[in-house]
Amino acid sequence: MTQAEPRLTTLAHGGGCGCKIAPDVLQSILAGAPQAAPFANLMVGAETSDDAAVWRLNDDQALVATTDFFMPMVDDPFDFGRIAAANALSDVYAMGATPIFALAIVGMPIGKLSVQTIGRILEGGASVCATAGAPVAGGHSIDSVEPIYGLVALGLVHPDRVLTNRRAQPGDVLILTKALGVGVLSAAFKQERLDGAGYAALMASTTQLNTPGPRLAAMPEVHAVTDVTGFGLLGHALEMARGAGVAVELELTGPAYLSGAEDLAAAGVRTGASVRNWAAYGQAVTTPAALPEWRRDLLSDPQTSGGLLIAVAPEGAEAVMQLVQSLGFASARRVGRVREGAPSVVVV
Repeated sequence: MTQAEPRLTTLAHGGGCGCKIAPDVLQSILAGAPQAAPFANLMVGAETSDDAAVWRLNDDQALVATTDFFMPMVDDPFDFGRIAAANALSDVYAMGATPIFALAIVGMPIGKLSVQTIGRILEGGASVCATAGAPVAGGHSIDSVEPIYGLVALGLVHPDRVLTNRRAQPGDVLILTKALGVGVLSAAFKQERLDGAGYAALMASTTQLNTPGPRLAAMPEVHAVTDVTGFGLLGHALEMARGAGVAVELELTGPAYLSGAEDLAAAGVRTGASVRNWAAYGQAVTTPAALPEWRRDLLSDPQTSGGLLIAVAPEGAEAVMQLVQSLGFASARRVGRVREGAPSVVVV
């Protein structure tokens, strides 16, 4: 009798972008790392926690390079591959670039997972890359204790159209293209508390490619963009504030939430990563005194393959909303604004 394979999520201590090292710990690690020597063609490096590195190739092309990988947040191997690939490609889109190809990063517990299961993970990733028009052209694999999958993703953008998180300006409107709650739904899934509608909402959000990026890069009113992933909306808004030297004001009722996320959060479903996130940056965030802890958890909830956070001049906000909604982002909302002040986030 053949022994049944274990659920993917039982082989991992964390999943999705909730696997990220806490932002304060990461900052400490990077602070002690040697600084890269200056290179004239390195347009974007690690200085402001941007989504990808950018290297100028010539007057008309810049190469965007990023890598992202994590452990499974769902048990279906094909779905796991799809989520991981969409999440990795998101950083390319967030810089305003079009993906051109990818390399697979594969670490699997050989002997615990069958060749067929591992193959399905890779097939899922390749299917999303095919949708993006970016082939998986190679990669690297190792035998690891926990299942790990992701991509090195590469894209091209005009040097004058590179989007970063550091050019937000006072007065800008903030737009978020996807609903929040991915971490809560994934936690509920592991606890076997997520229904079919919740799983469908989770998959629809995490596999939706952030394709508006290149179109946003062509809009002069768009000043800054980042994707909201493992540090939650608060954490990535704070990175934008610090990168631009501004204050960010977020509206508590601004973001949309995935189906069931608010009820689950109110019932006590949370991720360890949301707690770590708040501990890491809560001192730079001001929230209403009566804000329930579960509501705060949703704002620091780690998003896997989350939406784009866009800082756009007020006169361009309606055009951005029309663009993203026309591309299938029905949950896009105006969630706040940028104002003068010390780098911080204020929830109102």
